[in-house]
Amino acid sequence: MIVYTDKQLELLELLTQNGPVDPVLAAQMLNLTEDEVLSSLETFKQDGVLLGYTAVIDWQKIHAHHGVTAFIDVKVTPKRGRGFDEVAERIHRFPEVTSLYLMSGAYDLQVVLDGKSLQEVSQFVSEKLSTLDSVISTTTHFRLKTYKHDGVLFSQDDEDKRLKVSP
Repeated sequence: MIVYTDKQLELLELLTQNGPVDPVLAAQMLNLTEDEVLSSLETFKQDGVLLGYTAVIDWQKIHAHHGVTAFIDVKVTPKRGRGFDEVAERIHRFPEVTSLYLMSGAYDLQVVLDGKSLQEVSQFVSEKLSTLDSVISTTTHFRLKTYKHDGVLFSQDDEDKRLKVSP
């Protein structure tokens, strides 16, 4: 396990909340030098801790964007000596797969993919995922609406719509 200083952990939190930041600004915010920030960023990359930056986009507001996000729960038979890693390695190679998680509970893996249509997701499940030797069963769920993702609220309506109760 990697150990970082408190300031480095603060920098990681800053990156988590804001994505890539100007090193000069980050240095001012964290009371560090620009060189310390740049050095820490390089260390994070070399350690495999900082893997990239992503934007949180509300695709439902983009008229030209049509697609579906599927969450596929997968029950598998783990391989002797490799556990779930071998089947996970095979699944994550599919270009449609955007995320893959080992889960506790009734299913072993959760596969997340973005497809152009329900038909495309259906073909992925029936022709690619279900045909793997270790896959026992799948259950597919589709995202209908996003309220919050990675700590970002998608509905910016701040008005409290609950009834006011007075004593």
